[in-house]
Amino acid sequence: MISGTVDGLYYELHGRPVAGREVVLLSSGLGGSGAFWSPQMATLTERWPVVTYDHRGTGRSTRELPAAYTVAHMAQDIVKVMDALGLAKAHVVGHAAGGNAGLQLALDHPDRLGKLVVVNGWSRPDPHIRRCFDTRIHLLNDSGPGPYVHAQPIFLYPADWISRNHDRLMAEEAHHLAGFPPREVMLARINALLAFNIDARLQEITHRVLISASADDMLVPMSCSQRLAARLPNADFQQVAWGGHGFTVTDPETFNEALVQFLEGA
Repeated sequence: MISGTVDGLYYELHGRPVAGREVVLLSSGLGGSGAFWSPQMATLTERWPVVTYDHRGTGRSTRELPAAYTVAHMAQDIVKVMDALGLAKAHVVGHAAGGNAGLQLALDHPDRLGKLVVVNGWSRPDPHIRRCFDTRIHLLNDSGPGPYVHAQPIFLYPADWISRNHDRLMAEEAHHLAGFPPREVMLARINALLAFNIDARLQEITHRVLISASADDMLVPMSCSQRLAARLPNADFQQVAWGGHGFTVTDPETFNEALVQFLEGA
């Protein structure tokens, strides 16, 4: 593994680029940390070189965001990481915010994208998503980072999984709280997601796309993924019955199998 920083963005390359074998770049959700993809790394690195990175404003990346921060800035950061590694093109796998950034990348820099995987993403503002984020904004503004981080699993995971993994989640909570971004950074990232709307342009995205969604997602209604799959010209749809918004963590085997099949397919 090699690591580096470009324009304040921390990234890692696992494995070496191989001729004729495109790199897989993983883009996380609102939390932004490349470590989110730990349940996928062994499966992917057996087959492809893999790039992870921490979103701007999170993890080991700079906490400074551009003014009027948008999902288009997130897509541009993917390009910056690719440029730093000399990658002309990559397959992009994105979860929620990272999937939306991948959709924006397909519009803004179509030549840099191979295949795209969008996990629990969306193409336009949704009332339920806004209700959930409004609740999280109020928690952050009124009660601070501690209650915000403590409540986070409610939006991400099924109730039974939370009960079984209480000790793990408490340990992760302490870790997340220690590295929590400044409030204004988190609010800017949330507001960028709430403003994201490319619904009228989905027909322009002609890349092969896998839309992957969980039926019991508490944060993003599965109807958002169904809309993406129906309106994108070249999309496959994976539905899982259980696992919540973070089913790549709660049921990685199911997701990993579909991911490998899609990336290895024609």
